[in-house]
This record gives sequence, C-alpha cells and structure tokens, in this order.
Amino acid sequence: MSTAGGPGDDWRRLDRGTVLVTAAVMAGVAGGAGLPALLALAGSMPWWQAFGWVAAGALVLIASGAGADWLRWRRTRYRIGPERAELHTGLLLVKRRSLARERIRTVDLTAHPLLRILGLVKVRIGTGEHTGGGESTLELDPVSRAEGERLRQELLARGTAGVPEAEQEGTLAVLDPRWIRYAPVSFVAPLLGGAAVGAVMQVSQWFGVQTQVIDWVGERVRGTPLLWTVVVLAALALVAGVVGALGLWVEMWFGYRLEREPAGTLRVRRGLFTSRSLSIEERRLRGVELVEPLGVRLCGAARVDAVATGLVKDGEDKNADHRTLLPPAPAPVADDVVALVLREPVPPTSAPLTAHPRAARSRRLRWALAASLAPVLVLLVLGLCLTDVLLYAAAACAAVAVPAAVPLALDAYRSLGHALDGDYLVARSGTVRRGTVALRRDGVIGWTLKQSWFQRRAGVLTLTATTAAGDGAYPVYDADEQEILDFAARAVPALLEPFLERSGDPGAPRGA
Repeated sequence: MSTAGGPGDDWRRLDRGTVLVTAAVMAGVAGGAGLPALLALAGSMPWWQAFGWVAAGALVLIASGAGADWLRWRRTRYRIGPERAELHTGLLLVKRRSLARERIRTVDLTAHPLLRILGLVKVRIGTGEHTGGGESTLELDPVSRAEGERLRQELLARGTAGVPEAEQEGTLAVLDPRWIRYAPVSFVAPLLGGAAVGAVMQVSQWFGVQTQVIDWVGERVRGTPLLWTVVVLAALALVAGVVGALGLWVEMWFGYRLEREPAGTLRVRRGLFTSRSLSIEERRLRGVELVEPLGVRLCGAARVDAVATGLVKDGEDKNADHRTLLPPAPAPVADDVVALVLREPVPPTSAPLTAHPRAARSRRLRWALAASLAPVLVLLVLGLCLTDVLLYAAAACAAVAVPAAVPLALDAYRSLGHALDGDYLVARSGTVRRGTVALRRDGVIGWTLKQSWFQRRAGVLTLTATTAAGDGAYPVYDADEQEILDFAARAVPALLEPFLERSGDPGAPRGA
C-alpha cells in the first residue's frame, strides 16, 4: 500500500492492481462486443480485414479504460483519522467526502473473481442514512484484502458494554448443503425461466437466426395440440429456471457463515465467485423478521432478515439479501438463529399470537374474489365484442384463479396475528410472502392508525409501528379496534395515550 504526502501524512492510495482489473474487464467487454461486430463486418470485407478493424477497436477500448482508471488511481486517496474517514478523488474537479467515525454503521467487503485472483476487495463504508448521491458512503475500490480487514476491524471496533466476553463471539450458523433444496421452490425459478427464453430469442436475433430458431421449435411441436405445446414449453422454461435458481443459490450462499465478533458485530460471509462480507452492529439491531415465501413455507423452511438501522444506504443497496442473516433453512434452524441473534432463550417469533376478528377473514375473501374475477370480466367483455377465443380464455382464467384465490385468502387470514413477548412486539401477516417480525419495543418511535370506511363498519383498523430500522414501518392489519389500541398502549407506554380521544359513547372507537 503506497501513501501520499510527506512524513506524518496518513493519506493512502488505492491498490494499483485496479488498473489491471479494469484492463481485464474492458478486454471482456471488447470481446463480447467484438464478436457480433466481426460477424457483421465479415459480410462486406475479407475476414482478415474485419478482424484487424475489430482488434484495433478493442485495443483502443482497453487502453482508454485502463488509462482512465490509472488517472483515477493517481488522483484518489483516503485517510482514516481519529474522528473522520475521508476520501478525495477527481482529476479536474476534486470531490471531497468525509464521514464522522461515530456515525459509521457498516463496513462491507466484496470481491468479484478478478479481485479475488489478485487478492483485492472493494470496501464500502456507510452511515446507513437515507441520502441521495452516495453522500452517506465511502467506496474504496479496490484495496488489498488485508487492508480491507484492517479497515473493517478498526472502524467497527466499539465494544459491547455489559456483555461477557465469552458470550460476544462465536459461530452462530454455517451452511448446510442440504438447504439447496429450497432454491427451486422460490419465485426466482420461474423468473429465471422466462429470462432464459428471452435470452435465447435475443441472442438468436443478434446472429440473425431468430426465424430459424422459431421454425425449429415449430417443427418439433407440429401436430401437437396447442394446450400440450404450451404445457411442454412452459415445463422446459421452468426446468431452465430451476437450474438457474440452483446455480444462483450456490453463487450467493457458498461458504455462508454467520458469526458474532468480540466488538459486538454480526458478520455474514458468503459467495462462491463474488465473495461478500457484511457487518451489522448489534447495538443498531432492532429485531429480526422471519420470512416465509409460499413455496419455502410449504417445505417447512424460512429465512431470517435483520431489522437494523444502517443497512439501506442508497439505491444500490436496497436489495433484500443485504440484510439476510440466514438463507432459507428448516424452521427449527431459523428459530435457533433468531434466538441466538437476539440473545433470547426462546425466539420471540414463535410466541403465541392474538387472532384477528372474523371481519378480517371476510375482507380477504372479498379482495381475493375481486382480484381473481376482475381479469375474467375484462376478458368476457372483450370476448363479446371481439372474438370468441377470449371467451374461452375467460373461462380458463376463472377455472384457475377463483379456486386458488379462496385458499390463499383463508391462509392470509390464518397468518394474521400480533403479540407482546418480553421486550418485543411481534406481528405476522402475508400469504405469498408471510413475514413475522419481532421488533424491540424501545425501537418503536411512533404509531400510524388507518381505518377506512369499510374497516370502520367492520370494527377493525390497521396499526403500523414506525421505526428507524429495516423497512421503517411494520403494520398489524385489520385488528380489533379496541384491542389493538390497548395493545399499542401496552407495547410503548405513554406514546399513544396523548392522541387517543374517547367519545361519549363507551362503545365508540377511539382514534388517533
């Protein structure tokens, strides 16, 4: 690691290997763009001449990219002082960014394959504030792996008061290869299947053979009924999606390990090709969320997400897996991780929940039937006006959507619930994605009460706990209006009472 400045100056430069990384990346870009260009030029000139033009363009592209990155390396320096972390970069217009050390909440390390080969990492230092333009983050891209580890330990080493040293550190969870069986039942599989079909069509268009590909598929299914053709093609796309989901799972979670470090930090390490190291200060942890997507839940599994301040820093880091502490795993394993992370003997997410009134079930049934019948009515009207084919489509849609809507609505009602368990407020809702959040009561900074005209007639309302962590708001849907107001008053005493008003009628609802 080279330094900038005179004696006693603590300014440091990024690792000069960044130039080699950029040159390799630009070579890959040039190769990907050069092949279609070579095929196009070869149609109007000799192969050797077309190759010469493409090679010359590739060299210019690689040299330009490497040269620009060399200038960036020369003009970038950073310093970790006793009070602030600073970064200066820029050629003509120098950008200066500075973060107060006491406000730093995350120091995450990532490394794609090229960085890993060279022993480098990208370090992202963040305060967790929701600001635009990246003012709440410093990105050092790249530094050596040893330097990245040094920065992470130095910036997050604040200690954990009142916690015995023996309880501070240790491994909380490690990867079990059998968990890969939950990858195909996620919603990623059908999405990747559709993406695979689109990729085949796009690549065939680049090479000018899209018509031949379509004709080849048509030859394979000629004489097959349309319904069976659709089923077979959908099954093939789904198989491709399942394979892609398995590969994505391996890439994301290979080498997964959840650890508690002596400095009071939870650390998640994972990744096959791109390694990731994500850190969460325990003092910023406000709870956890047990997430059970429908397919994963049917297999008796769940994943665990952190509810903490300082995780979502800007638009680049709003992906859900940035706060995932445990990938989809058997429910008992997820419960154990929740208890270990929160330092509780029993996971709050398994506490008995208060059921919601039957009016909530009626509302979900009405919503489900309305949502399933709306496209049927649209197809029916269009079929009467345009073609009988749409009438058959409406019948097929009704035959599939309505029987599925009712069980999902009933499951959504059964999933509703809330409770107080020690220091935690527990709320559960959802069916396609069921989430059970255990939120520290001292992390609730406000309440939001919503009651529509229909809810008022049914005697229910929605209470939302506002917090500075996680999603920022966690709702309790369609609860009994009298019971839920008392629940909020008990959960965080003195926060809601000043805003409650009682009418002269003892049976009238109270509002905020």
